[in-house]
Amino acid sequence: MILSRDDLCAHVARRQAAGEKGVLSNGCFDLLHVGHLRTLQAARAMGDFLIVGVNSDGGVRRLKGPDRPIVPEDERCELLDALSCVDYVCLFDEPTALELAAAVKPRIYVKSVEYLDKPLPERAVVEAAGGEVRLVPIHDGRSTTNLVDRVLATYGS
Repeated sequence: MILSRDDLCAHVARRQAAGEKGVLSNGCFDLLHVGHLRTLQAARAMGDFLIVGVNSDGGVRRLKGPDRPIVPEDERCELLDALSCVDYVCLFDEPTALELAAAVKPRIYVKSVEYLDKPLPERAVVEAAGGEVRLVPIHDGRSTTNLVDRVLATYGS
């Protein structure tokens, strides 16, 4: 279900008040690939429902550069919403998912282990609300950047 932040917060609050454990993960998901899928499946297995925050087109440009995103935000949200492991999708425009995490108060926040030695601004708000942060393995060679590089090397720019 693709929801606005306000509608998402209402759904999550209701479910967590009923004792369910909400899990939040986020990213650009510019070209959906098996690394994304495996990470989202692992995240979903940690709780009762999975919320996926998706960087807006403007947010992706700020993070990845002017040639990104390749796939527009509405289509990225639609693709994620079609995955059986994803319960809710919410677009956000801020530089990080800090505000989204503060609003939905997930019981678990999931990112890949590539954030082991990087700042994770969402950690403080998740833990302050009684949640925990978990890092899942990355899937070597499975990234949008690698896909783009491979296509360009094979088919030219």
